[in-house]
Amino acid sequence: MKKYVSVLLVSISIIATLFTFTNSFQTEVLAEDSGEGKLVYVIPIENEVERGLEAFIRRTTTEATENNADHIIFEINTPGGRVDAAEYIGEILQDLEIETTSFITVRALSAGSYIALNTDNIYMKPQTSMGASGVINSDGTAADKKAQSAWIASMRGAASSKDRDPLYAEAMANAEIDLPEYGAPEGDFLTLDANNAVEVGYAQGIVSHRSELLSNLSLADAEVIETEPTAAEGLARFLTNPIVVPILLSLASIGLIVELYSPGFGIPGSIGIASLVLYFYGHIIAGLAGYEAIVLLILGIVLIIIEIFAPGGILGFIGIGAIVASLFMSTDDPGHMAMSIAIALISSIIVAVILFKTIGLEKGVFRHVILKDSTTTEQGYVSSVNRLELIGQEGITVTPLRPSGTAEFGEERLDVVSEGAFIDVNTPIKIIKVEGSRLVVRKI
Repeated sequence: MKKYVSVLLVSISIIATLFTFTNSFQTEVLAEDSGEGKLVYVIPIENEVERGLEAFIRRTTTEATENNADHIIFEINTPGGRVDAAEYIGEILQDLEIETTSFITVRALSAGSYIALNTDNIYMKPQTSMGASGVINSDGTAADKKAQSAWIASMRGAASSKDRDPLYAEAMANAEIDLPEYGAPEGDFLTLDANNAVEVGYAQGIVSHRSELLSNLSLADAEVIETEPTAAEGLARFLTNPIVVPILLSLASIGLIVELYSPGFGIPGSIGIASLVLYFYGHIIAGLAGYEAIVLLILGIVLIIIEIFAPGGILGFIGIGAIVASLFMSTDDPGHMAMSIAIALISSIIVAVILFKTIGLEKGVFRHVILKDSTTTEQGYVSSVNRLELIGQEGITVTPLRPSGTAEFGEERLDVVSEGAFIDVNTPIKIIKVEGSRLVVRKI
């Protein structure tokens, strides 16, 4: 039990260390240029759009607001990502009183195009693109009509809020819009290149680099603050990726299952605990989970440990339920979480079956809760006296045998049974067989 209490304390220490590490990196910015004039913040939006990116955008825009920045430039290069994360980022951008500009350096597809539409200005490098914003589920299939309709409305709303023609925003998310002149006939999502974006009024211009953009915005002499994700935010973005989540949960479950079959506490258990800690760490940094989820997780682990050493069933089920509940509390996508838990469960069951067939229950924690001692004859234990020495002895019936009764052998009275026939009282008999405590007799 002390070993598992130590595991809990180590887990709590790791969590505390990670959050201390997080707090120590919350104000990382790089000053690129300095000079007379206005203050400009440059915020990169790169890789997939997820809730970790939302946390980064929220922090940096808040910092820009507090420092009275005059302009915020979002340098965008993303293939898209989560719709909900993009919508939350859109809310952040719409609430800003600072003028904002999207500078598309490579591509702003799917959720990235939605983010760009929520800014006041859009500039693009040559050979860049934006659009292709259809809603796709995590399994690669098209979303249902309800989700698509809501997303199309969001795209139109974002375009309209900045005085852009909503038709093209809708065409980016609705394949039924026919725009063959822009390479999007009916059945294809609209993707605008830089020239087309300028033509339809979505982009204000085409620039080759940031300094040219600053000149176009009359900010050539401005002080530029280039922000970067902190180490904690970068890690959170990775850990909240929809592909990484089921991997972490699978590693956690498999590691703990393997640990049950291992003597002592070693690498498998450490990997399992570390995976759980990393999962919750990333989701708390991204604003998806609160400390109540951590408390529920620790409670569940404690209950399962108690169940191992004091089996009863109820505490174990409650502990498992608490852990599952803590996972659902730390996500805003219950469907994806259910799928991730199912993947982890199937993986752990397969590993448990393999270990059971190859190792059995002789090692690991099971050796403490499974009774392996047996009472053997060699150790002096006997279930009943087997009196083989009575075979052949003769006696006389004291009671009729129908077919069982009592007989006297010398000075000893014993319970006997005949071979099946009736034997009257005071009849000579002989013991012909001993089967444990059963003495079989025959009439002489």
